[in-house]
Amino acid sequence: MPRSTPLDDIRNIGIIAHVDAGKTTTTERILYYTGRKHTIVDIHDTKDLKSSTTTDYLEQEQKRGITIQSAAVSCFWKDKKINLIDTPGHVDFTIEVNRSLRVLDGAVVVFDGVAGVEPQTETNWRLADNYNVPRMCYVNKMDRSGASFTRCVDMIRKRLGATPAVIQLPLGSEDNFQGMIDLVEMKAYVWFSEEKDSQWEIWDVTDDLADKLKITNAYDRELLSKVAEYRAELIDTCLMQDDAAMEQYLESGEEPAPSVLKECLRLGTLKGDFTPVLCGSSYKNKGVQQLLDAVVAFLPSPTDVEAIKTVDPDGNPNGERKSSDDEPFSGLAFKVINDKYGSLTFVRVYSGVVAKGTSLLNTTRGKRERIGRIVEMFAKEANDLEEARAGDIVAFVSLAETDTGDTLCDATAPVVLERMRFPDPVISVSVEPKNRADQDKFGAAIGKMVRADPSLRLETDRDTGQTLLRGMGELHLEVTLDRMRTEFGVEGVMGRPQVAYRETITKTIEYTYTHKKQTGGSGQFAEVKIRFEPKERGAGFAFVDKVVGGTVPREYIPSVGKGLEVQKEDGVLAGYPTVDFEATLIDGKYHEVDSNALTFEIAAKACFREGIRTAGPILLEPVMKVEVVVPDDYLGDVIGDINRRRGTVLGQLERGHNIAVESHVPLSEMFGYIGQLRGMTSGRGSYTMEFSHYDPVPKNVADEIIAKSGKAA
Repeated sequence: MPRSTPLDDIRNIGIIAHVDAGKTTTTERILYYTGRKHTIVDIHDTKDLKSSTTTDYLEQEQKRGITIQSAAVSCFWKDKKINLIDTPGHVDFTIEVNRSLRVLDGAVVVFDGVAGVEPQTETNWRLADNYNVPRMCYVNKMDRSGASFTRCVDMIRKRLGATPAVIQLPLGSEDNFQGMIDLVEMKAYVWFSEEKDSQWEIWDVTDDLADKLKITNAYDRELLSKVAEYRAELIDTCLMQDDAAMEQYLESGEEPAPSVLKECLRLGTLKGDFTPVLCGSSYKNKGVQQLLDAVVAFLPSPTDVEAIKTVDPDGNPNGERKSSDDEPFSGLAFKVINDKYGSLTFVRVYSGVVAKGTSLLNTTRGKRERIGRIVEMFAKEANDLEEARAGDIVAFVSLAETDTGDTLCDATAPVVLERMRFPDPVISVSVEPKNRADQDKFGAAIGKMVRADPSLRLETDRDTGQTLLRGMGELHLEVTLDRMRTEFGVEGVMGRPQVAYRETITKTIEYTYTHKKQTGGSGQFAEVKIRFEPKERGAGFAFVDKVVGGTVPREYIPSVGKGLEVQKEDGVLAGYPTVDFEATLIDGKYHEVDSNALTFEIAAKACFREGIRTAGPILLEPVMKVEVVVPDDYLGDVIGDINRRRGTVLGQLERGHNIAVESHVPLSEMFGYIGQLRGMTSGRGSYTMEFSHYDPVPKNVADEIIAKSGKAA
């Protein structure tokens, strides 16, 4: 069947932001104004579980008023199809933003007009940088007390290192926010009602605009007095993209036509030279239609971005696939969920066409998958499709072998697409079924949750036999167990959170170990001499072979590396993985009859166990970047509490009428912090936390951890 929407008319975009900046509220308005919904549901109306916004339909999202799982919807605006993904803003669910940005062509970054750039905004911005995603900024909540458009733009410039291209200026702020000036068209959009169907009026931009709109606030009037300055700055920024237009402007002095500015804005946005900045209030229904106009005008279609890279088995680029129906089929599975339709595998189609009943190759795993049913998701609703084409974001139902990050492609033209990078978990808890009779059901359910979420890990403690669930934070693990209850009908019990400690070494040593065993028949013999040396933090583990003269036969050297890889996971201090060191095999001995791969693997393991003890082993702990936002009255109490938690205060920033305290605090000191913070600040404090780095554990704390583990030397 022919293509229904030209590839150039598709926009695959994400809505990303810090928690509570207004992503889901903006998405609700987009769906309403594009005709995909006939009512608007607000976040604060969902706590009773009787209603939900389109994209926050999970029970856990309704109860908490936050987005937990990214949701895909599609709509049309001015004959352009917008495939939109609403993503979470909480740090525990950064994985959802990560995998969404991996397959999107553009993004709208939403900012709270009061708070400006917040910690998770920075994290999401870095992810967008990593995936080279063009984006635009939307300063939301301009109606809130303390909102400041210029402060937010300044933070975008300083904290994100971006070049903002301001294309709208707000008309008033707080209770008197009435609309915005379009600096491209030089027209003012004015609302006199906050009703969802209220129409704006278009006014000329004149010097007496503030008087006409009865804007009395000094800050707002000063901003409107600088319209000509902002317009000139926008023209200069835009014309850097068009030498001919710049030359004509300099010669004639005539300002370029809006069509020229729009084309330059599109070019600069696609190249990442600058980021358009708009403003509005989604909750008060002001500015969303103008945001949609900007999305279709400035953000890329699938043909505007670089072709997807293909890689070899080691992950090195070796080619590309162009976004075209005429290319062989290729798609990336970026998400797997379990719902009433069964297992849904979300796939971004990068090239070619796939129809129902087609057999595809999963090149990541070397398995074949038959595509039985293709659906386009509208949040939790599924609409059947006969086929999927380049540029589409669809879901395949009940794939057995495909996980997040896998490539699906035409078996006659196999490729592997660039994989996604996932963060390592920083916290773990023991989990078990509430009822022993549910053991099998519990195991199957938690296995499906881990398959769907690559930032979860499932392990079995070798000493206790407990099942350990590892994740990105307390909320992440709590929500995972709660979703098992609602989605699979099985309840779990969570133990006390455990920190993902690491071990490393501080001294360079050389150690020789001889493995010798005689049991009557042929014996066992292997000798290895290994140099262990510390590396910088975050370097991981490296095995180097520097054997000369054949003292260890070539065929046995990989076994030495394997032995070290296995043994380093069980550190000598407290059984935690050993990281950030290099092991160099420098010498050894072998026996013609008694040596084999296994004997050298055993020798390497023992050399690690005994040698590392002499290399100054220490414990490392995850340190979190914590930002606490509190009224000024509670600042002293909060800083004192951070110091008691072995934290280091990095600085203080103004956040509207509040103060944001930035600090580094060990994760082990942060469990249950929200309850204590609320008690300290009469419920007015809030905080966000994200992993920063690993640091050595103080000796007195390390001694306690080692004693508890029972692995002291």
